Amino acid sequence: MTSHPSSDAHGSAIGDITSQMEHLSSSLPIAEQAIAQDYEEDGSPLEEPSDSESESDGSSTVRQYSMINSYRRPSFVNPGARSTAIFASSLPSQNHFPDAKKHSYLSKQEQEAVREEERSLLRDNHLLPPKHPRRGSEGMPSRGLSSRLSFPSLTRAKSANTDEEAQRSQPSERSALLGNPELPYGGLDTPRTINQKWGEAVAAGKITTTWQRETKVLVKSSGPLILTFLLQYSLPVASIFTVGHIGKIELGAVSLASMTASITGYAVYQGLATSLDTLCAQAYGSGRPHLVGLQLQRMLYFLWLITIPIATIWALGPHILSHIVPEKETARLAGLYLRILIAGAPGYAAFESGKRYLQAQGLFKANMYVLLICAPLNALMHYIFVWRLEWGFIGAPIAVAITENIMPLLLFLYVRFVDGYQCWGGFERRALRNWTPMIKLSLPGLVMVLAEFLAFEILTLSSSWLGPTQLAAQSVLGSITGITFQIPFPMSVAASTRIANLIGATLALPAKTAAKVALCASILVGIFNLLLLSLLRTHIPRLFTPDAEVIDLVSRLLPLCAAFQLFDALAANCNGILRGLGRQEVGGYVGLFAYYVVGIPISFGMGFGAGWGLFGLWSGPAIALGFVAGIEAVFIYRTSWDDAVAAAEARNALDERRA
Repeated sequence: MTSHPSSDAHGSAIGDITSQMEHLSSSLPIAEQAIAQDYEEDGSPLEEPSDSESESDGSSTVRQYSMINSYRRPSFVNPGARSTAIFASSLPSQNHFPDAKKHSYLSKQEQEAVREEERSLLRDNHLLPPKHPRRGSEGMPSRGLSSRLSFPSLTRAKSANTDEEAQRSQPSERSALLGNPELPYGGLDTPRTINQKWGEAVAAGKITTTWQRETKVLVKSSGPLILTFLLQYSLPVASIFTVGHIGKIELGAVSLASMTASITGYAVYQGLATSLDTLCAQAYGSGRPHLVGLQLQRMLYFLWLITIPIATIWALGPHILSHIVPEKETARLAGLYLRILIAGAPGYAAFESGKRYLQAQGLFKANMYVLLICAPLNALMHYIFVWRLEWGFIGAPIAVAITENIMPLLLFLYVRFVDGYQCWGGFERRALRNWTPMIKLSLPGLVMVLAEFLAFEILTLSSSWLGPTQLAAQSVLGSITGITFQIPFPMSVAASTRIANLIGATLALPAKTAAKVALCASILVGIFNLLLLSLLRTHIPRLFTPDAEVIDLVSRLLPLCAAFQLFDALAANCNGILRGLGRQEVGGYVGLFAYYVVGIPISFGMGFGAGWGLFGLWSGPAIALGFVAGIEAVFIYRTSWDDAVAAAEARNALDERRA
């Protein structure tokens, strides 16, 4: 497949994509029917919006262009080193309930954040006064003190001040923006005023943005996400980092066990829980927040039921892996690791469900707070169990299992004593009914998560046939590239949310500017990762293992991993831009083609057919990522941003008619 397809092929591809979009969008009525049934059975009164919320609605013309109605929560899954390129949008279509038209899917904190963004854009485009008006000589040109204090200068300044006061005393087209100069924003920062001016400015095409502004927004919004992703990824890496200093057999075993646990367990939980992105968000917007807690209960029971077959597979881990992995000791240790992880599986399922319960309410920092406590605690327990108590290899899975049970407990404490308790109505028998819509929404998410995840984790399974040294080296390489990926991927999540907001607000040119900034930022991140891995290729492996053979092999392979860092960062942010445009299925299918049609055959052909070993296995993903970055970059370059805005307006109009 080339990066410049013919027009016929391109039209055929677009037709296929359109049909796929229609198939994926068919899940929306399923969610509507499920929530509608709970909505009818629920007897609690609707929550009426407060005065400030009612004031923020404004007129229908204003709401058409408001960023509040276009806001999208950043929804993501991160089951391991790589994250899926196909995302389930956490923003369902709005206003599906006739009695809840006034209710937004946004929490009060989210509404205030979006309103602040609108206020800031109006201010930067000189449609609102600055927050702190300049006084006195502020803003005067920088000149010498003697020239500023000279008699002619003072005379001119006095005359200028007099003329300015005269101009201000007369009404003009800017008089409405002056307001009270003594107050921030001239006292014109009320929700009603902001909505009115925002709608008028967008309709008149007066809202623009700059590279500097979009860079600041990207850095500010992606910073907490990067921290969260790094903390979450540190949980499995702690085992590899700690056990790797015991020996290369143990290092390979912990990597094999983590891969097996992710594919057969963690990715399953992540994929199935994606249905809550839709169900909880719609329940929250229905005006009866206790329905969010009802959806949480259903998912908890469902995932705990799924834990039974998962635990069975993990319990049989030594027997299953012994038939797949040639090294018997590696299979035995990996199976032992899996058996101990069974104790943490219910806790992990509860954490994934609880996390989305809070995300539906716009509470995204709770996950970061939990990880800020659990990540250091997890590392400390690894050190104590493996080395101080001399439990050895078995100490690592014990630390992981304990951490996985502490995480939902801390999340529960956050809900109980901080925020999120408003949507919990207690345990209900209704949670044991109406599971069919939830399962129908969960299965596509499961398939999408596993599809791409398998493409990368298959390298670990394949490397086990090359020998214990190669398997240990693969563990280190997978961990290193996984860590570097935790920078561009969260940036893509932040970029997709920003672009989606601007597109939904009919701001095509600012959205295009935000996309350009995201691509340039990804190039810088890719170059940084490339230089980091290249310059420190002989030092980084020593952090994971003292084995000389593994260190030598990793140091020889790191230049290859460094070479595709630029493609990796570009591909991640191209996927983010496509999600912001509402074309995430394009990135999903391009990724699946690149990994399974291009990447894996090259990996097997070079690794086993040509005898290149681990170098050949890693050449496949490197080339696949180049395909993904190239094809998606061409698609984005040829995308009409005005058409994207028109598509967003059509979706909003459809929601209004369905309301």
